[in-house]
Amino acid sequence: MAKVLLDTNIIIHREAVSVVNPDIGILFRWLDKLHYQKCIHRVTVSEIEKHGDPRIVQAFKIKMSSYEMMETVAPQHQLIAQKCTPLDKTENDKNDSILLNEVLQGRTDIFVSEDKDIHVKAALLGLSDRVFFIDVCNLSNS
Repeated sequence: MAKVLLDTNIIIHREAVSVVNPDIGILFRWLDKLHYQKCIHRVTVSEIEKHGDPRIVQAFKIKMSSYEMMETVAPQHQLIAQKCTPLDKTENDKNDSILLNEVLQGRTDIFVSEDKDIHVKAALLGLSDRVFFIDVCNLSNS
């Protein structure tokens, strides 16, 4: 079964009370139709746990339990150290590199993120063919 890693912003789009991106439903329908295993990383949980409202954190934790959790972190690939680490200024930047490392190490088949900086790093790493935005036009025509 193919694995898709979902970025924190995708989980927020999917699980928020109000609809942030209406295309998220189409993405999830296609992931289900293609029998992709929807994964989230421990980094995503940590990012969401930093939210200031404990009720929101608790609600997201319950919702996130329906995804396959990637509990461990793959050893850092040398390309991450060479190409991403120099760009990593914030904790979020470092977390993005950790997630891209999972793709680079082959622990997940594809990665979906709406974060433009992740896509820049993916291009630097030669991963643009495995890191995607939500692109409903392409999904709807499939």
